[in-house]
Amino acid sequence: MSITRKNIGDRFDDFLKEEGMYEECTGAAVKRLLAQQLEDLMEKKHLTKTDMARRMKTSRAVINRLLDPDNESVTLYTLKKAASVVGKKLRLEFA
Repeated sequence: MSITRKNIGDRFDDFLKEEGMYEECTGAAVKRLLAQQLEDLMEKKHLTKTDMARRMKTSRAVINRLLDPDNESVTLYTLKKAASVVGKKLRLEFA
């Protein structure tokens, strides 16, 4: 029997669920992905953290928290403002 990547992912998801870690791990992964995407978009637009803070009318400390992949305490409002500054829309969905 060959194991496909889908099978491996399914088994890992099942493991995380059994251990009670699924939501925590997926939440952390989503934040890491958002932080990386925002950093990439800022780089494409040649925006510094200071530029972002000024355009979002916030502090640089907020930008640091937003770009910190380990800090999950970011509000939807902040994410929406950041998306707007880099020319994107924030889209959330229940899956």
